[in-house]
Amino acid sequence: MSATAKAPAGGTAPGRGMLRRNWPPARRFLLRRKRVLVRLGGWSLLESAQTFLGGYCLAQALDRGFLAGHTGTGLAWLAVAAAAILGAGPPVRGVFAQLAELTEPLRDALVRRAVRQALRRAVTDPARTDDRSDAGAVSRLTHQTEIVRDSFAGLVLTVRAFVFNAGGALLGLLALAPQLLLVVVPPLVLGIGLFLLTLLPMASAQRAFLDADEAVAEGVGAVSAGHRDLVACGAEADAAERTGRLFDTAERTSRVLARWAAARTVALGVAGQLPVLLLLVTTPWLLRQGVTTGALAGALTYLLQALLPALHSMMTALGAAGTRLLVVVDRFQDATADRGPATVPGATGRTTAGDRAAGAVPDRRTPAMEILAVETPAVEVRAVTHAYGPDSPPVLERLGLTVRRGEHIAVVGPSGIGKSTLTGVVAGLVAPDRGSVLLGGERVTGRTAYDLAERRVLIPQQAYVFTGSVRDNLRHLRPDATSAELAHAVETLGAEPLVRRLGGPDAVLDPRALSHGERQLLALCRAYLSPAPLVLLDEATCHLDPVTEARAERAFAARARADCASARPSALIVVAHRLSSARRADRVLVLDGTTPRFGTHEELLADSALYRDLVGHWQRTPPTDGHRTADR
Repeated sequence: MSATAKAPAGGTAPGRGMLRRNWPPARRFLLRRKRVLVRLGGWSLLESAQTFLGGYCLAQALDRGFLAGHTGTGLAWLAVAAAAILGAGPPVRGVFAQLAELTEPLRDALVRRAVRQALRRAVTDPARTDDRSDAGAVSRLTHQTEIVRDSFAGLVLTVRAFVFNAGGALLGLLALAPQLLLVVVPPLVLGIGLFLLTLLPMASAQRAFLDADEAVAEGVGAVSAGHRDLVACGAEADAAERTGRLFDTAERTSRVLARWAAARTVALGVAGQLPVLLLLVTTPWLLRQGVTTGALAGALTYLLQALLPALHSMMTALGAAGTRLLVVVDRFQDATADRGPATVPGATGRTTAGDRAAGAVPDRRTPAMEILAVETPAVEVRAVTHAYGPDSPPVLERLGLTVRRGEHIAVVGPSGIGKSTLTGVVAGLVAPDRGSVLLGGERVTGRTAYDLAERRVLIPQQAYVFTGSVRDNLRHLRPDATSAELAHAVETLGAEPLVRRLGGPDAVLDPRALSHGERQLLALCRAYLSPAPLVLLDEATCHLDPVTEARAERAFAARARADCASARPSALIVVAHRLSSARRADRVLVLDGTTPRFGTHEELLADSALYRDLVGHWQRTPPTDGHRTADR
């Protein structure tokens, strides 16, 4: 759980931080509107006169009128109280008129700040301005500004009502009998003090709860959007475990918030209910002190009709709308500019002479590739560790890998050793527990799905084909591809007979009518057309016959070398299904669960016992009919 979520349980640091950040601009805002505040106070003072007259007139009507046998006098005092109630209309109208003079400028100021933030972010770092940041800016401009306006208006109304109603009520108690203040004021002050002590922790808990709730929404949305990729990469357990942690954090923050809400309820009981109880308990003593029956009735009127409702409204507003207002306004504060990918000291991304001596394949590298070999690698995997669960052994443990631009890499190893996990980590679909992955020198972590789609394309074993035209399926990753480019991809990968049999590019596909091999061939054509320079084939040719498989891998390898010559961070990574795939690669990564080996085919035959065993197994196992493209 983040520090933000933990803070409410043990301290008020986040709440104090929000208060420190927002108090100076709030003070400046209020000081610029002194006249509005004075007029608001004047109208509120007239309202407090109604509160004073309500209890005082009732006490006088009883003591000087009805209980003294003077009915006319009693009715006259009640008439004064009624007149005060009827005369409350103009003060209320004046209060709301001044309230608009406070709330509307606040909303306008927040809208201007949100626009400035969005424009500044778009100008200073357009690469990081994605759909998610745009949605945040729109939310601040619309929903959050309305939250601030409504919460601020409610807060001003309730706090103002409590202050002036309490002033009128306490002045009335003093006028009726000073002894009443000894009974009412101590529990009132105690309850308000307890309530004020909960405000900052409540704000911290509210902020942590909102952050956790947003994290759950974002995490669930990401899992929902990428569920096919998660299933293809075998990362369901990891996704479930990480999403479960988000829900656990949300549950903990909601419990913390509930505890502080309970403390606020206790404070309300002390301030609102205890004075009434004490007044009733101390009635014999008050009568012995000379307090009249009318004064006691007036005191109950002040408590039940003025103080208690105003106190309840103020505590509710401060505890809910006030903390929400503080949290939302804090989000409008200018945040520190997002930083780009961190640079690891000593990791320049350049291939050393030792690396070239250990793994270079001179006979397959063009002069352009030799020049670009000293530039930023296409892929860097830095000390990556990943396990599918806290108690599970790591599938990948401190794995390091550097793939040069234009290079063709094959990944081999026993089933379940982590080959698909590696492709998922490189593709950014699986977040490693430790370590980092760089594509073209930039970190994968934190990238949006759209940004990653521009950098890599992953084709899993279970190829995805949807109901629609052949053209739509092939252009799924590049909608602007021309007919000539589509025809070139189909011809290069040898899919022309399949496309003709299906009825041409405009024919409608029925995915259920296609064999696994046909689906894989169409998915390969789609990947070939995509703008991504890095291609990851996770047993994406396992249902093709060896000839078609070889043609596809050579086509993607040629594509990587061509992109490399144009200075793009291109490469081809293939999870090999046959020995021939490993033989075609520039270098081979052998995953054995303990010490990965990386080198050419010849080097691994000499250095890796597992690779020798795999080669012997492949040579003894003939291809089966299940790995041929089905011709219909």
